[in-house]
Amino acid sequence: MPKHLFSKIRFYEIKDLMQNVKRPRRIDIVLNRKRHKKDIQCLMVQKINDEAHPSKLSWQTNHKVHQTLEKLLRDKKYLAAFHAFLRSEFSEENIEFWLACEDFKSTASPDDLCWKAEEIYREFIQPTACREINVDHHIKEEIKKSLEKPSLSCFDEAQKQVYLLMERDSCPRFLHSDAYLSLKNKSKSLWYI
Repeated sequence: MPKHLFSKIRFYEIKDLMQNVKRPRRIDIVLNRKRHKKDIQCLMVQKINDEAHPSKLSWQTNHKVHQTLEKLLRDKKYLAAFHAFLRSEFSEENIEFWLACEDFKSTASPDDLCWKAEEIYREFIQPTACREINVDHHIKEEIKKSLEKPSLSCFDEAQKQVYLLMERDSCPRFLHSDAYLSLKNKSKSLWYI
């Protein structure tokens, strides 16, 4: 008669095999735990060191984007492409406000300062403005107070906030857009001609 898989004979054969296997002693188990704990600590130290590296990369990336945005704003071709990109994303008021502030800072006449400041306020800052920019409420209040006697620096805080918004949000998306990449490739190919 054939033996069944779970018959007593089979069970005893397995039991005999198990007796030959070396079983760990309690001290071995404790030592293994300590060894594993050291391994885990090593992994944790490595993990922390690895986490420090990406923040360094993110700072370098932010620094690159900052330099790139400065270059975009200085170069007329890239500025026009960036403006068109922002228009396609329905956020062109940011670049237009930034450009209006740059124009405002170059104003020499005190009379021109008054009407230009009023115009910028009505177009970009006022709560009912058709192209209202996204700046803090207290900055809007400070600008409103400074309209009585505007200075060249009355829009500086708002301009800085809009610049940071473009730097963090719009510029990285623009740098990955087809418009920027094609313009960049065209400018590279012009150097080789």
